[in-house]
Amino acid sequence: MDLQLNDKTAFVSGSSQGIGFAIANTLATEGAHVIINGRDDTKLRIAKDKILAQDPHAKVSTFCADLCQAEATEELVAQYPSIDILVNSLGIFEPKDFLDIPDEDWQRFFNVNVLTGVRLCRAYLPAMRQKNWGRILFISSESALQIPLEMIHYGTTKTAQLAVSRGLAEACAGTGITVNSVLPGPTKSEGVVDFVNEISGGQDFETFEKEFFQSIRPSSLIKRFADTQEVANMVVYLCSPLASATTGAAVRVDGGVVKTCV
Repeated sequence: MDLQLNDKTAFVSGSSQGIGFAIANTLATEGAHVIINGRDDTKLRIAKDKILAQDPHAKVSTFCADLCQAEATEELVAQYPSIDILVNSLGIFEPKDFLDIPDEDWQRFFNVNVLTGVRLCRAYLPAMRQKNWGRILFISSESALQIPLEMIHYGTTKTAQLAVSRGLAEACAGTGITVNSVLPGPTKSEGVVDFVNEISGGQDFETFEKEFFQSIRPSSLIKRFADTQEVANMVVYLCSPLASATTGAAVRVDGGVVKTCV
């Protein structure tokens, strides 16, 4: 299927690895000019090389900056004044008992998971309105709907993303701009693999995975971690002109973890 992305420019925050990288790589494969982002220049160069290794003709640029700093967004816009697609993929997570989460952690999580996307939307929405076309995506989580007891602060920020996304979609009513959230379920990204290695007590990933879906996410219907590419496939479709009638939505790629029929 041709997703009609050849003439589009996309910025994907937090895309040197994980779900963000899979999204950027797929956008590039579909012909979009992709700007990948991270704080580590070495990781960014490696990510760019991976994309070009798969497709030497891919159009990929890098923007190395910490988007938690407002100045970084200003630098980005100065370098790329107009984009067609904005994917807010930057995010952090960590398990922590509620009573052990200080104000500083709450503020840090809100700044990274919510405010970075808010700033980017505020920066790029005017140009999208001028062109009367744009795609804005927030990579939220099933944790936005089912707040995990082991990381309430994370779940709260993911719920906030849904509110921002829906509000922006309504603010763009009647235009060619769509705004949506995608809610991945448990996904086998590099960060999750590292986390599993830390807490698994030496178990191999497959054994941990089986126990995880028996005791921690028993409502999963696929009974496994999703692959980052499975998430990216949905995101990239929503970035395309083909998804023009989907806006204001929270689209789940959660393996059926959320127990609802709508």
